Amino acid sequence: MKLKPFPFNSPWKPYAASRVKRILVGLAALAIAALIWIPCIHFWFTHPASAFNPASGLSPKARALAERHLHLWTDPKLREQELRRMRASNAEWDFMGRSFLVWSLANMGLRDPAEKKAYLETMDRIVEETLRLEQEQGIYVFLMPYAKARPYVAQPARSLFLDGEIALMLAARRGLEEKPEYKSLLTERVNLITEGLRRSPHLALESYPDECWVFDHCVALAALKLADRLDGSDHADLCRDWIAMAKQKLVHRESGLLVSSFNADGIPMDGPEGSTIWMVAHMLQPVDAAFARDQYDRARKELGEVTLGFGYAHEWPQSWHGPADVDSGPIIPVLNISPGSSGMAFIGASAFGDEKFLTALAATLDFAAFPARQHGGLKYCASNQVGDSALLYATTLGPLWEKAK
Repeated sequence: MKLKPFPFNSPWKPYAASRVKRILVGLAALAIAALIWIPCIHFWFTHPASAFNPASGLSPKARALAERHLHLWTDPKLREQELRRMRASNAEWDFMGRSFLVWSLANMGLRDPAEKKAYLETMDRIVEETLRLEQEQGIYVFLMPYAKARPYVAQPARSLFLDGEIALMLAARRGLEEKPEYKSLLTERVNLITEGLRRSPHLALESYPDECWVFDHCVALAALKLADRLDGSDHADLCRDWIAMAKQKLVHRESGLLVSSFNADGIPMDGPEGSTIWMVAHMLQPVDAAFARDQYDRARKELGEVTLGFGYAHEWPQSWHGPADVDSGPIIPVLNISPGSSGMAFIGASAFGDEKFLTALAATLDFAAFPARQHGGLKYCASNQVGDSALLYATTLGPLWEKAK
């Protein structure tokens, strides 16, 4: 059957035109509302930087984050569940969660001496269990499986990832309150690091076979500076030599940022990464404050972003692009947001007093990371234990580095 054309003077035509007009008006109203309200959303989640990391004392956020972690270390069943989940993804996260928590508790005890005893008990529990596991199962207990794929260049095999963070844990514990039995343990770990660096013609120590990380070297250097403060030793020349080597060999030419990794011959293996550089800049503060500030300012320019009041960070500068890995996390398309870099950016912004960026990052955290509160504790459902412990560290840092000066 042949369809007849729509009558020119049909009574339905004015109705259809009116309906189209109403739709267009509605869409225009929605667009105007979006233009007005979307830029205002961040105000619901924006708080002063002092609400995250105050000049003195502890913020409510710090106490809530710490409450959950303290509960994990006093409830064996809950801790076992969390560890099983974390180690199924990455054994490193178990180890780094311990490190960040110990460093955080040191700062918390210095900020809030009334709670120092409880913090010391948890710190000792973490340190002693970590040392026991290393003693019983060797360095591979906290490393990813590929650590066994080939032999280490330097023998006997050691991982600076473990030595540096354990040294800083021991130093942080002693920085809060002296414990004589930890003095010899710290000295032993410091000697392993310094002797290894001096034996290497390139001042390079492996974390994985023929794989050296700037992150781990800077943690180790910070541990040396704190050990010097505690025990009267002097590793200033070694620290200066490593910084000079890094400036010569490990700086990415286009961005001026330190690369993330290099091999045992001091040859870079990749470029700068956000999941590394924010922490590197912070760890360099007690070692070389000017170079630390230079690296933070460059990272802020190359990687840090604020859009509509929400802060985030890229994983790579525009001049270099690398593969996503377990540290960077899945890169969010379009905005090119890196969860790993954005999380570590809290430490950088807090350490360098970048209140504008810290405020914007915290707004994103409370808006998009799904905070969950239970029994006075706080966790972020879009994060995990190591991510939350790094955030806790960012809310507390300051006093420990004052001791290292």
